[in-house]
Amino acid sequence: MPLEEYQWRAVSAAGGEAKGALEAASQSAVIAKLKAQGLTPLSVVPLSKTGLNREISLPGFERRVATKDLAVFAKQFAGLIHAGLPLMRALSIIADQTENKRLASALVAVQSDIESGRSFSAALAAQPAVFPPLLVSLVSLGETGGFLAESLDAIARSYRSDVDLQQKIKSAMTYPLIVLVIAVIGVIAMITFVVPIFEGMFASMGGELPVPTQILVVLSRNMAWILPVLIVLSIAGAVGYQRVKNTDRFRGIVDPFLLRMPVFGSLVTKIAVARFARNLSMMLKAGVPLMQALDLVGRAANNKAVEDALQSVRESIRLGRSFSAPLAKAAVFPPLVAQMVSVGEESGSLPDMLESIADFYETEVNAASEQLTSMIEPIMMTILGLLIGGMVVALYMPMFTMYDQLGAQ
Repeated sequence: MPLEEYQWRAVSAAGGEAKGALEAASQSAVIAKLKAQGLTPLSVVPLSKTGLNREISLPGFERRVATKDLAVFAKQFAGLIHAGLPLMRALSIIADQTENKRLASALVAVQSDIESGRSFSAALAAQPAVFPPLLVSLVSLGETGGFLAESLDAIARSYRSDVDLQQKIKSAMTYPLIVLVIAVIGVIAMITFVVPIFEGMFASMGGELPVPTQILVVLSRNMAWILPVLIVLSIAGAVGYQRVKNTDRFRGIVDPFLLRMPVFGSLVTKIAVARFARNLSMMLKAGVPLMQALDLVGRAANNKAVEDALQSVRESIRLGRSFSAPLAKAAVFPPLVAQMVSVGEESGSLPDMLESIADFYETEVNAASEQLTSMIEPIMMTILGLLIGGMVVALYMPMFTMYDQLGAQ
C-alpha cells in the first residue's frame, strides 16, 4: 500500500497540544504511531486536504453526515462484528474506507475515546453532531446486552427505510424545482436582454406605454442593481436558514405549518407517522422501555409538532393512562394510528402493530408522492406559461395600441 503524508494534532500526557506530519499507509496507522508515543490524537488529516489543497467549506454548509451515510456505516459495522472482527479493527476499516470525511473524522475521535477507557456508546455520544441519540441508545442497549451486531442491523434497516422515504420525496419535488428554476432564469433573461431591444422600438413609436409594459421597462432599466441585490438576499437567506433551522422557535412555527399545508401537508404527515412508527417499533423490539423509546423517537421525528405531541403522550402514560388514549387526542396523528396501537396493546403485539403502521404509511407515501408529481406537473406548466406568456403579451401591447390608432385614422 503506498504511503501518504498525514497532518495530525494530538494531546500529550501532560495536557499540552502537539502537531506535526507523518507518512503512513492509513489514518489508523498514524493513530497507532501517535498512541505509541503517548499522544492522544485529536485529528488526523491527509496532507492533500490541507493548505492550498484543502477542500473549501463554509460554516453550516460543510458536508453533513446524511442518513444514508449512517445506514451504510451501521450495515458495514454490523457485518464486520458478525464476522468476528474486534471493535477497534472494525472502526479502523470503516474510517479508512468511508467517503464522508466528517464521519471518518468522528470515527477517529471515537477510536481515541475508546482507547482512553470510554465505552463504545459513550464515545459515540461524545459526537452528537454526527451520531443521533436514537443510534447511540440502541448501540448502548446492544453493548450492554451482548447483541451489538443485531442492534446495528436494526439501525441499518431503520435508516434504510428513512432513506427510501427521502428518495421518494426528492423524486416528487425534482420536477417542480427544475420547472421553477427554468421559469426564474427565463424571466430574468427576458427582462435583462429582450426588453431593452423592445424599449428602443417603443421610444421611436412615441405615445404612452401600457402599464404592464411600463413595469417591464422599469425592471429592465434597474436590473443592474436588482439582480445583485437578489443574489445577496438569496445567499443571506440561505445562511440565515442554516443558522435558525434547528432552533426550537423556528421549528415551532414552521413544522406545524408544514403539517397543515395545502397539498403537501398530507404527505408530510404520512412521512412523520411512518418514521415514528418504524423507529418506535425498532426500539421496543430491542427492549427499550416505552417511556424512554417515546422520548428518543420524538427527538428523531424531525418535526417539532410530532415531538411536542409525543411529549404529551409520555406525560399521559406517566399518569397511568394507556398509550392509545393520549395518541388519539393528538391532532398530529390520524385516527387509524391510535386504533391500530390500541389493538396492538390489547393483543400484546404493539411492536409488530407499529411495524404494520409503518409499512402502511410508507406505501401511502409512495402513492401520494406519485399523485403529487402528476398533479404538480400541469400546475407548474401553467404557471410557467402565464409568466412567459404574460411578458410576451406585455411587450406586444404597444404594437397593438399603435395598430388601433392607425386603424382609427
